[in-house]
Amino acid sequence: QVQLVESGGGLVQPGGSLRLSCAASGFTFNTRRMSWYRQAPGKERELVATISSTGGSTNYADSVKGRFTISRDNAKNTVYLQMNSLKPEDTAVYYCYVPITGYWGQGTQVTVSS
Repeated sequence: QVQLVESGGGLVQPGGSLRLSCAASGFTFNTRRMSWYRQAPGKERELVATISSTGGSTNYADSVKGRFTISRDNAKNTVYLQMNSLKPEDTAVYYCYVPITGYWGQGTQVTVSS
């Protein structure tokens, strides 16, 4: 069955960095776009970034452009989210998602606080 396992979340100070990973299995990873979403307390889940199946095309929410980078390693069936210059408003649970299929990971908590 499909599994998406996120890791790399944690507590970081404002201005710091984290790298999230999402290890995928149970489907043909290198044929699928991949996305990261996030959901802050009391807010709707929002799209953060998407990457094409080959990694040649990426898209970002305006709120993270220039600070976050999505990438993938198709040999490892893993998608990453490098997050730099983190702000308190980036605090959320971050989810890995396979567009169209409806497959979600379990989420990883990111907390940005001093």
